[in-house]
Amino acid sequence: MASVPFEPLFKYIESKSALILSDDEKTLIQTAFKSKHLRKRQYLLQEGDVCKYMSFIVKGSGRMYSVSEKGQEHIIRFAIENWWLGDYESYNFQTPSLYNIEVLEDSEVLMIEHNRIQELMAQIPAIDLMIKEIDRKGTVATQKRIHSSISLSAEERYDNLVKSYPEFLIRFPQSMIASYLGISPETLSRIRKNILKK
Repeated sequence: MASVPFEPLFKYIESKSALILSDDEKTLIQTAFKSKHLRKRQYLLQEGDVCKYMSFIVKGSGRMYSVSEKGQEHIIRFAIENWWLGDYESYNFQTPSLYNIEVLEDSEVLMIEHNRIQELMAQIPAIDLMIKEIDRKGTVATQKRIHSSISLSAEERYDNLVKSYPEFLIRFPQSMIASYLGISPETLSRIRKNILKK
């Protein structure tokens, strides 16, 4: 089986850090990451396990979700190409995860353990800058998501999603989009019908 290409990750690191990676730095990165091919619906993480790897998606998509006592799924986040997928809390603190992470399409990922990313941050300035940029953007995104869930109507949340991540509507089933927005599939269907009428 062919290994997962690293070029998308190199481009991502350079774009986030505004630095160009040297050949030696690229070699260090390649030795720190593991490449993995996953089949559709395969798990990267299951509830109760420690998130040992953060995964960069080269090809494919995934979701992170929890399951309530009543068996209802709550999608916390989606991820597509050039996004990271993992439970940041479990990964950083090495605690059991509250979430499941599965890929939704046949996927190719590059995975790195927590201690290896720490080593790379110390060795490669571009990695350190990339992590800081991810943390900054992640904090803002989380803040917006909390505000959206407690302050906006279902219609406004859907409208935000359409404007921010239109590709989600193409890549993911309507039932999952509804779960991500915290609404029922019926409510989502009604919102979409109302938009079409306009």
